[in-house]
Amino acid sequence: MLHPPHQPLPVAVVPPQRAPAREDEAGPWHAEAVCRRDEAGLFFAPSKEPTAARLAREEAAKRVCARCPVMVDCREHALLQPEPYGVWGGLTAAERRVVLARRRRREVELRKSSAAERIARAG
Repeated sequence: MLHPPHQPLPVAVVPPQRAPAREDEAGPWHAEAVCRRDEAGLFFAPSKEPTAARLAREEAAKRVCARCPVMVDCREHALLQPEPYGVWGGLTAAERRVVLARRRRREVELRKSSAAERIARAG
């Protein structure tokens, strides 16, 4: 929908998704997100933010996430997309990269052990 120039554009607290959200009987998971009621700036860094301010902001965002009923859905969304910025599901972008790296290593190990089992059975 186009807005006339004299009206401000609406601002979304949760950035738009790149893929369809999971929907259940209650609707999309993000409709229940606690962060929808909080300041968006808490979850995304301003440019040139000092380290101490960033750490304090991220901890505050994580406290919001900790009380959110859809934290796990939010985290999985951020890991599957993958979201390169902000605090999602109680994890920073750097923490999500660590989780993704661990998942990739685990998948490689599982493939290797599965291949070794097939070879042993074929024997």
